[in-house]
Amino acid sequence: MDISVIVPLYNEEESIPELCAWIDRVAKAHALSYEVLLIDDGSTDRSWEIVTALSQSNPSIKGIKFQRNYGKSAALNEGFKACCGEVVITMDADLQDSPDEIPALRDKIREGWDIVSGWKKKRHDPLEKRIPSKFFNWVTAKISGIPLHDFNCGLKAYRLKVIKSIEVYGEMHRYIPLIAKWSGFRKVTEKVVEHHARKYGKSKFGLERYINGFLDLSTIMFLGKFGKRPMQFFGFWGTLSFLIGLGIFTFLTISKFFFDQTGLTQRPLFFFAIMIMIIGSQLFLTGFVGELVTRNAPGRNHYLIEQKIGLEA
Repeated sequence: MDISVIVPLYNEEESIPELCAWIDRVAKAHALSYEVLLIDDGSTDRSWEIVTALSQSNPSIKGIKFQRNYGKSAALNEGFKACCGEVVITMDADLQDSPDEIPALRDKIREGWDIVSGWKKKRHDPLEKRIPSKFFNWVTAKISGIPLHDFNCGLKAYRLKVIKSIEVYGEMHRYIPLIAKWSGFRKVTEKVVEHHARKYGKSKFGLERYINGFLDLSTIMFLGKFGKRPMQFFGFWGTLSFLIGLGIFTFLTISKFFFDQTGLTQRPLFFFAIMIMIIGSQLFLTGFVGELVTRNAPGRNHYLIEQKIGLEA
């Protein structure tokens, strides 16, 4: 199969038929074998009824329905598990992403890229959405080291091996390029894509997504560097904090007996030294606990292997 199109949706009953018809036209015009996976994230309208009817009339359209609303990352993760196309395309269900971009995205993947991220260079969103988004994307690009202009764009293309090698949860769908990078897929590029004004309904996301997004970015950065070796992080900062506190405590003790007769408990620096020594000890113990958890985790020795030579598969 040439392409799999994964579409998370939540209360998009008006747009689903039009989107599926549009994808079908594009696929037939370019002679692409395809499947569309519609992931209903606990919709409360007629979305699932429409998905069922479309699937009955077109076997290329498939659906997954959640018992309740879990979020876009969960929907994408289930779609990644179920898809089988050579190239996997993700897009939103609100018709702001254009299916006409599918052939060009597929061609970019065939050039050798692991991920092609859409860039909505000209956006049809209100100013109060565009300004926070620009700031969010700038900060994310600086922190992650991935020079993308639009991490939030739902229109992306992946090699099948990429999405079969990663797990997405929380609000981490924005950071799939970063998750893939930590897994060894470093060939990431972007393509300017057409962005349409919302035709039906209203946005399901508020400003809180940026706060949650930055928290998830911190999680990904930490897990990517120290997920399999937590003691290197907690142990380093714990030891450093303890030694600083011990140094201050030693200085105060020597100062009391040889230079200044002021009692230790009468000096604020004494309590600061005790505090950071305790913090250092806690960080060090956290590293031990992290190592115990890591060593007992089922995926502790799971590594992605690209090729083997002279060995049986």
